[in-house]
Amino acid sequence: MTTPNRATHIRLTSHPEPSTGAARVPIRWGAADPAERRPVIGSVTGPGDRNVIGSHGGSYSVYRALAISARALNPLARPDLHNTHPTVGIGPHPQWSDPDRIVSLDPFGHVVADVFSREIATGTDIRPTIAITKARLNMPEILAAMAAHRLAPDGGILHPNGDVSVTKIAVDPVWWLPGIANRFGTSERELRRTLFEQTGGMYPELVTRPDMQVFLPPIGGATAYVIGEAEALADPKRRVACRVHDECNGSDVFGSDICTCRPYLAHGIEECVREAQTGGAGLVVYNRKEGRALGEVTKFLVYNARKRQEGGDQASTYFERTECVAGVQDARFQQLMPDILHWLGIRRIDRLMSMSNLKYDAIVGSGIAVGERVPIPPELVPPDASVEIEAKKAAGYYSPDGALEAGQLGGVKGRDLERY
Repeated sequence: MTTPNRATHIRLTSHPEPSTGAARVPIRWGAADPAERRPVIGSVTGPGDRNVIGSHGGSYSVYRALAISARALNPLARPDLHNTHPTVGIGPHPQWSDPDRIVSLDPFGHVVADVFSREIATGTDIRPTIAITKARLNMPEILAAMAAHRLAPDGGILHPNGDVSVTKIAVDPVWWLPGIANRFGTSERELRRTLFEQTGGMYPELVTRPDMQVFLPPIGGATAYVIGEAEALADPKRRVACRVHDECNGSDVFGSDICTCRPYLAHGIEECVREAQTGGAGLVVYNRKEGRALGEVTKFLVYNARKRQEGGDQASTYFERTECVAGVQDARFQQLMPDILHWLGIRRIDRLMSMSNLKYDAIVGSGIAVGERVPIPPELVPPDASVEIEAKKAAGYYSPDGALEAGQLGGVKGRDLERY
């Protein structure tokens, strides 16, 4: 095996020397023109070009380091982006140039191979942070809906074998730190310091490079599944159904019955198919926030604590046991969740498949109208998940009946919609 080219001199320091100047290609967040906005450059092979904290690939950069350590990957390798362009066009939408609307992703992350082709050709390591492809998904629950005659195949969106045609969009997080700080009601300086400390000093540039205002955090991103035409999401004349879903590996993948995650996900997909078949569009956004963004280890510890307490699992102590183990009831904090909706050009969601007040408040608070909140049908709630549902209702986390009547708008006034 050939040993990749490596630097012959390595210097280790606890903190890199403070910057002697601003980034050579500073990002101008909120600029409508990508050439003026500038590309996101997280290259570790061209340090002079870097204009962000962190590196391309986010959480997968660690696996890249392992591949390099194992002599399986040349650290100087660059991606060949030929024929990787999106299968459908997204945007640009007016929200892309509104720095209050999008702070956690790069709106031009899917078109960098085109808009920055000259820079890439001359050696700058610029990589996409968004990828768009087409596929089909298949779930037993969709086949069951067809068997029950709740859905019928149309040959385009829903196929006779139960396949659902979708546009899949993968989004890596790209955080504009001033905007992130504003969303959470803190200062950029305090946010930087906390991120630096809570990652064990992993990113010293957070405190040594104030000129770099964009961070590629080592966390999972989001995947959007569009059912129907993607352009319908931004068309005010067409209806939109949406399920915003936070990851739950145990339920979503393996069918664990202690929560309602997979049943609600399947229900959301069914409703999205139905909306697309009547001329609208459906959207499922899947966010990597396992265990309420506390992780699966913490989640399983909480399961044990809930089941072993005196009197067994109870709605009255549901959140208390989580807080005892994790120190907080929920770390998902939905403030950043609406960004992908704005990126898709959404101004109104006609049917939101969610009873979560946190999600609803974040969406309407960001300027997106919501017509109807659709609760999970009672017959889809697994017996062991009834504790979760009752606890969330009692705590005000869930709206018991979906809250709003169909067609009733929430959170947005007419003048706010006119901004778009």
